[in-house]
Amino acid sequence: MERAWDLVVRGGTVVDGGGGTSFEADVAIKDGKIAAVGAVSGSGREEIDARGLLVTPGFVDIHTHYDGQSTWDSHMQPSSWHGVTTVVMGNCGVGFAPCRPGDHDRLVRLMEGVEDIPFPVLAEGLPWNWESFPDYLDSLAARRFDVDIGAQLPHAALRVYVMGERGANREDASPGDIAAMAALAKGAVEAGALGFSTSRTLNHRTSDGQPTPTLTASEDELTGIAMGLKAAGKGALQFVSDFGDPEAEFAMLRRIVERSGRPLSFSLVQNPRQPLQWRTLLDRLEDANAAGLPMRAQVCGRPVGILFGLELTLNPFTHYPSYKEIAGQPLAERAARLADPGFRARLLAEGKESSAAFAANMTQNWKIMFLMGETPDYEQTPDRTVAALAQARGVSPEELAIEHILTNGGRGMLYLPFLNYADGSLDPSYAMLTDRNTVPGLSDGGAHVGMICDGSFPTSNLTHWTRDRTRGERLPLEAMVRMQTHDTAATLGLRDRGLIAPGYRADLNIIDYGRLSLKAPAVAYDLPAGGRRLVQRADGYVATLVAGQVTYRDGEPTGALPGRLLRGSQSAPAAMAAE
Repeated sequence: MERAWDLVVRGGTVVDGGGGTSFEADVAIKDGKIAAVGAVSGSGREEIDARGLLVTPGFVDIHTHYDGQSTWDSHMQPSSWHGVTTVVMGNCGVGFAPCRPGDHDRLVRLMEGVEDIPFPVLAEGLPWNWESFPDYLDSLAARRFDVDIGAQLPHAALRVYVMGERGANREDASPGDIAAMAALAKGAVEAGALGFSTSRTLNHRTSDGQPTPTLTASEDELTGIAMGLKAAGKGALQFVSDFGDPEAEFAMLRRIVERSGRPLSFSLVQNPRQPLQWRTLLDRLEDANAAGLPMRAQVCGRPVGILFGLELTLNPFTHYPSYKEIAGQPLAERAARLADPGFRARLLAEGKESSAAFAANMTQNWKIMFLMGETPDYEQTPDRTVAALAQARGVSPEELAIEHILTNGGRGMLYLPFLNYADGSLDPSYAMLTDRNTVPGLSDGGAHVGMICDGSFPTSNLTHWTRDRTRGERLPLEAMVRMQTHDTAATLGLRDRGLIAPGYRADLNIIDYGRLSLKAPAVAYDLPAGGRRLVQRADGYVATLVAGQVTYRDGEPTGALPGRLLRGSQSAPAAMAAE
């Protein structure tokens, strides 16, 4: 038989990313692209038997923070463990370019505070072989990855580059400042940036507690930068905001889109302080789209949750005087001290010291905290909280917490869902996911290495929403696949991927759907300077392909690194674009 193809995936159940009914077919690949779908004659130089398995497009994660990791690592894990074949970084207005040499530490402290990536990791890992944003892209273009990587221009770095100390101190930008930022933004997207991102939330602070430089940037400044993208005729806008006044803030975002014509997405979650605000924002978003404005909300399919444990940034006793005495000791020694009845009694007799940090004040919110088990459950019922379990056992929540974190050699973790769980269920997430103006996002892959582990969103979206959920409505498998392939790709103009059809990128997942499952979060010590990070793996990914090359088999990297820097939006295949 003629070997007509580079690779053929045989007999799988194809979920093609278009949202239609799945079907059994072969998929032939040649020169990094899908060449044929159906009953494929001729053999491939390599063949994969996918009978009984799902074949999906590779997942496109548009909200990550691999800005640092991509400069020292070729594997964008944990995302690439979860079927992700394209990541977009530079979100939330933070990143490392443009940057003058004297501002290196300033941007590192900002990333350390906002995204919980330790200073020593970044100080040792970043090569700083760039100053301008085009220089940064050139640095990435020389590297090879297990995924394709797209980058956005971060507002904080841009503002400090143009305004120096005034920008860091959140002073108002002058007309000259705005013109300079607009020109640099235009140049960045012309060089290949996928867009521009900014942050307007008090949750984003430097490691020394200062608000992000972009927090109070004026509408004139934001519009001016957006007009720089308009002048280039390309690039998207990405916003995160507290939406303190949701009507006024959304109206501003709408005006920016009306003036610039550039597509915009913003982060949307259920905030427990304003648990119905998300509905208001979806209503305004519907109005904007009805008027023809290209606006989307990025949403997530499970709570955004903090993990607490002895190996992590925080645990329930971090701010206790007795714990501070042992905080610098190795894990095994701390676990032994906490297991000692005398030390434990002294610790529990104390109160924790006060802290202004948001996460620190959540460390003993027992009424909404859960035990993280070996099989993660992100939609637990109220009777499974630490408070409820402790009451049922007749012990204090503190005692139960210590008992759990001492499991697995002191590696036990507690989980606190602080966004998207004000109702004690994921019904709001269901409503957000199924809104026609939203796309999945917000995984923050590569960030929050000691507190949050959400790079596994693509896997939990598939398992929870299409198969495992017991507490409410589910989603069709075909719809969930479409959301995190075709829809996410289209949001940033990556129209050459996200579908299994001739001419499209041969980015594929071959999945044992019945076996697909998340493992518990764990800690790895594999960052520069020996830094630790939270990781989470999965079972059930039989193979992942990027540009037609198998990058992972059964969750393990093959050594193939076909991933490249994406420079700007990508056109759909000519035959498909004409339809």
